[in-house]
Amino acid sequence: MRISPDTTDAAVEGQVLHPLQQQRGAAAVGSTPASRDEEARAPGVPGSGSTRGVGGRESACDTRDVGTERGDPPARESSDRGASAVELFWLPLGAGGRFVRLNGRVYEALAALLQRRPACDLYHSALQVQVPEGRFVIEQAPVHDRSGGRRGVVAEGPVGARWAGRFRILRYEIRLWPEGRIPDVDEAVDSPRRLTDDGGRARRVLELIGRVPTPVWGRDELETGEMWNSNSVIAWVIARSGIDAESIQPPAGGRAPGWRAGLAVARRQR
Repeated sequence: MRISPDTTDAAVEGQVLHPLQQQRGAAAVGSTPASRDEEARAPGVPGSGSTRGVGGRESACDTRDVGTERGDPPARESSDRGASAVELFWLPLGAGGRFVRLNGRVYEALAALLQRRPACDLYHSALQVQVPEGRFVIEQAPVHDRSGGRRGVVAEGPVGARWAGRFRILRYEIRLWPEGRIPDVDEAVDSPRRLTDDGGRARRVLELIGRVPTPVWGRDELETGEMWNSNSVIAWVIARSGIDAESIQPPAGGRAPGWRAGLAVARRQR
């Protein structure tokens, strides 16, 4: 379900501005963003496993590091205030929750068995974007509640099947969260990775997120050969913004299911 850049949760909360417009308006009148409740990562978010490959596993998994424009050393949380930057975070599947971690391990064990390869660590990705107006977190996650406006929700989609979108528990949301937070960011691996400090590209990322495709999560509706999930969203917006997404890989010994689906759709739309 597409949520207009000018409205989100309209039936519940009424009309609100796009998160970037909200930030600009706040700066104009000297106000500050409202405080947000801390949220735990909910079950169902496609993500990732442990942090490193072991032995021969690395040869069967994506092992190259994340391509960046500058070799900045990793640092927790974000860029310096006032600078422009786009930073990528890799989070292990099930960070902060045993249920999702167990499901991810079972999924990867079965996938590895069918593909006759060693099992890899699985990762879920998120972005943090800094512009003069403020800091924004971009992530796909399960619909937490009906207060999506507080999290800068710009779009929603169904999980598993198109009909499932009628139920909140079976929908995902795409967030452009002003001054937001990435749940379990302390468990991120080799993160953050600065993809660019170009202000124009950072703004392009923010402008594009409201236009991201919203097919059924966990299915291949767009016929890319890979299921669509949270990694697809991040790969799509990076590629469409003009940042080199083709060279980006998860940490050594890891895999990011759905990433190539986002790249494939982005290439079609060029």
